[in-house]
Amino acid sequence: QVQLQESGGGLVQAGDSLSLSCVASGRTDHIQTWAWFRERPGKSREFLAALYRSGRDTYYLDSVKGRFTISRDVAKNTVNLQVKILEVEDTGVYLCAADPTSDPMPGEFDFWGQGTQVIVSS
Repeated sequence: QVQLQESGGGLVQAGDSLSLSCVASGRTDHIQTWAWFRERPGKSREFLAALYRSGRDTYYLDSVKGRFTISRDVAKNTVNLQVKILEVEDTGVYLCAADPTSDPMPGEFDFWGQGTQVIVSS
């Protein structure tokens, strides 16, 4: 089992930057794919970014390319999401996820955090 705990959310101003972190514990040596998702009010869950094959490949949702950066700190056992130039539309709950397979579909991730709330004010 793998446990994930996100942090770093809060109330920020549009145009600010934010760094979200997800601490992983448990049997993380089996994990090949790490990802961040977002749930916005009234919208379905979005697959924002992922590190596949232990970091050798990355994925970004087209609408966040250039503003969002996913990274992994192996020493701290965290997966991070750096967000630049926040927009009001970025408001939502951000969740990290992990999976032991190399190329899971968005709905196939085995392990999920509880999420961290981000509110962007104008």
